Amino acid sequence: MVYRVEVKERQGVFDAVGEGIKKDILDLGINSVSEVRFIRVYYIESGLKEDKIRHIAEELLIDPVIEAYSLSAAADEGYQAIEVAYNAGVMDPAEESALKAVKDLGIEGVRRIAGAKKYLLKGDPSGQEIRAICEKLLYNKLIQHIVKGDAASYITTHSAEYRFQLNTVDLLGAGPKRLKQISKEGQLFLNLNEMKEIKKYFAKLGRNPTDCELETLAQTWSEHCGHKTFRGKILYKKDGKTTRINNLLKSTIMKVTRELNKPWCVSVFKDNAGIIKFDDNYNVCFKVETHNHPSALEPFGGANTGIGGVIRDILGTGLGAKPVLNTDVFCFGPPDTSQDNVPEGVLHPKRVAKGVVAGVRDYGNKMGIPTVNGAVLFDDAYIGNPLVYCGTAGIMPKGRSFKQTKKGDLIVVAGGRTGRDGIHGATFSSGELTSESETVSSGAVQIGNPIQEKKLLDTILKARDAGLYNAITDCGAGGLSSAVGEMGVDLGARVDLEKAPLKYKGLSYAEIWISEAQERMVLAVPKEKIEKLLEVFKSENVEATRIGEFTGTGRLELFYDKNKVCDLDMDFLHNGLPQIEKKAVSVRRTHKEPALPKDKDLTPYLFKLLSHYNICSKEWIIRQYDHEVQGGSVVKPLTGILNDGPSDAAVVRPLLDSRKGLIISCGINYRFGRIDPYWMAASCIDEALRQVISVGGSLDRVALLDNFCAGNPDKPDRLGGLVEAARGCYRAARDFGVPFVSGKDSLNNEYRVGDRSIAIPCTLLISAMAVMEDVSDAVTMSAKQAGDLIYIAGNTRDELGGSHFYDILGSLGNNVPKVNAKAAKKTMDALSRAARKKLVRAIHDCSEGGIAVCAAEMAFAGGLGMDIFLAEVPYSAQNPKYKNYDAAIMFSESNSRFLVEVPKQEQKEFERTMKGLPLGLIGCVCDNNKFNIYGLDNKVCASAKARHLKDAWQKPMRW
Repeated sequence: MVYRVEVKERQGVFDAVGEGIKKDILDLGINSVSEVRFIRVYYIESGLKEDKIRHIAEELLIDPVIEAYSLSAAADEGYQAIEVAYNAGVMDPAEESALKAVKDLGIEGVRRIAGAKKYLLKGDPSGQEIRAICEKLLYNKLIQHIVKGDAASYITTHSAEYRFQLNTVDLLGAGPKRLKQISKEGQLFLNLNEMKEIKKYFAKLGRNPTDCELETLAQTWSEHCGHKTFRGKILYKKDGKTTRINNLLKSTIMKVTRELNKPWCVSVFKDNAGIIKFDDNYNVCFKVETHNHPSALEPFGGANTGIGGVIRDILGTGLGAKPVLNTDVFCFGPPDTSQDNVPEGVLHPKRVAKGVVAGVRDYGNKMGIPTVNGAVLFDDAYIGNPLVYCGTAGIMPKGRSFKQTKKGDLIVVAGGRTGRDGIHGATFSSGELTSESETVSSGAVQIGNPIQEKKLLDTILKARDAGLYNAITDCGAGGLSSAVGEMGVDLGARVDLEKAPLKYKGLSYAEIWISEAQERMVLAVPKEKIEKLLEVFKSENVEATRIGEFTGTGRLELFYDKNKVCDLDMDFLHNGLPQIEKKAVSVRRTHKEPALPKDKDLTPYLFKLLSHYNICSKEWIIRQYDHEVQGGSVVKPLTGILNDGPSDAAVVRPLLDSRKGLIISCGINYRFGRIDPYWMAASCIDEALRQVISVGGSLDRVALLDNFCAGNPDKPDRLGGLVEAARGCYRAARDFGVPFVSGKDSLNNEYRVGDRSIAIPCTLLISAMAVMEDVSDAVTMSAKQAGDLIYIAGNTRDELGGSHFYDILGSLGNNVPKVNAKAAKKTMDALSRAARKKLVRAIHDCSEGGIAVCAAEMAFAGGLGMDIFLAEVPYSAQNPKYKNYDAAIMFSESNSRFLVEVPKQEQKEFERTMKGLPLGLIGCVCDNNKFNIYGLDNKVCASAKARHLKDAWQKPMRW
């Protein structure tokens, strides 16, 4: 029997979900819905009597203070009811936890618990409006459906048994046209040369490949897993000269790390994350991943599993690190985009943004990991392809920083069960999105279960400390295919696929092998330790199953019920990929230069900048994340007198019995890349390092991570931008003396509608991790005390190209900010010494919006006023016409600059510390909440109450 339990807020209790949906409906321009109510629905399949079901509801399903329940559908008179449930085969992440909780109550006999969501709409919406509300707000057809008819029927639907049948693919008889067709129809995303190489390999064997063998090669050779563009050959044309680049990654990113040869770099570009030394006993690691394509199709699930995946990267680094913090960076289309400007098959940017934020919040908060740092950017170019970067840092005993699979080790899969979710995720992420992607690639969407991963994390760390395994990696892109393939690259492996625990019946051997179902890890376990390891997992109620062995044969052999379904040479699998050769060209584009305003009063421009989506407060997002959990957060995402000012970076203590800390920061500015990707890359590094210095850190031990996102690399102009950005990374990192330790690229971020392709701008995220010797040296950005002096450190130039000031003028410009890294490093090192000497009360990174925005943020974050004098700013204008413009000094986004608050009594010592460096005493902190900027003629050119500036900054994202 299937019982239906409905849970809703008690009378008089605020219905937050319902009110949120109502506001979203208004945002769609639909005014015919006057009220929305939300009801949670549970279907319980069991042979129990009603009193037991009521006991389950009262103990587990409701909060009796604010919620009530009923065992039948509530009367919906006056409302239109819409019920949303998961599609068959899609995991309901609450089901496993609910079943476990029922057993903990001592109740047996419950077979399934499935959840649904019911929305009650009051008003008179038309049928067309109802469809719009459902499709744009209430459900995603990739994973959910509107319940019709017998609402309980879907819970009793079971998958059919799988009957083994070996499938082969006729490559040997296929010509070039058919080879390309096989790749496309199978969503392999392999090009013709790669298909020919596979055909050649099997021709030597005298047989056709099985579907499983072909899928394995496609996963391993995908752009997502193999990074073949960065590792390939590039014929690069610039200024009429053509140069040959052999492995862009090795010749730039990896090269600078090798040249710097920092002794505190423990493991770089080898493991799931880069590892550096933290102290004498511990090392720390950091990884940032992207989950762009899945988030475009299903924002909640894409972001949810993005953060879940990067957490597993940390858990699979060395022998396992404990995650201590998360980061996130998002690039969305503008939230106020007209629905008419959203391409077919694309979700509205605001829905994407809300779904992505909810996905990260859900996973990070439930895992008990603080989300402490990030950024959010908006641009039309991201409407079809949002960018979702998720990062995690962890800590491990230094003796657990390396792993090695050994011959005879048993292959154990632990954590979640395998289902059809996530199939073709790695290959799908290696191609362009189209208006058909939501249909043909719906299987690539995954659903996360953070509670399962939390249990898995705790159990693995327990097994690690007991020394029960030799190696571990996460089951991410490519599923078991990639995890087992990578761990057995030097040995070979045998896997019995029927032994893998399944979520439901009916999966074929190929589906089991390539599924990217979440919350799974693969371990290499010595035979003599297998029973002890399985006992540890059983004691924590986490499933762990032996599925094979690392053999030493050098072959990947897969079986299903003793039937061999795959037999590949490991060397061919990992080294047989033909090196790709692509063409790249540097395209110099000249953009219109706007006329600078001649207005004497620049206050309106300051207000517009503070309300710019890329500058305004992201408090609506930040407040949804737990950034206090684990108790180690020192400098949090928001700071100031009311804890609502924008911190420059995060400072976290990963060990609560130590004063040592980690600083996490990021740099990203796609607008500079539209002018010159080389200087964009240098600027991103400069920004990430500025933020480290702004919280009191130093450059003594800073590690960088790169995440390149771009369009189709087969298009020479797209690839040319990547080449220039990589070269900019090399030069800036070398001159600053900071190594890269990890990175990731995500290409093919284009959305194709018919013959038209919309590409994202070349976008580079630079993340920085720095070790801080003593967190008591930490500094925040808010103004602290009236009467203190305000300095600017660093030179200001007429570098308005790509600035947000130009953006509000409707232009891009050309004079992009540049970086003199060697000179900037001297300024940063001196400012770091000043912070350690306690000579400063506040430091703020001068970036988006320039001096004016930076100073305004310091003032209103501290609840104080400020007087700023532009005549005292160290300034040089390359273009004479900008020499006497206040706006050029106020809004230039030149790099390597800081605003610094210094107590008067520390003035002389601070100036001695900064001697010989570009420095200007440009103002002071006031206690009247009045913010004034005085122009070059010493007359006021911008003036406002600091609280009014703050309101303009906070208003745009009060969602």
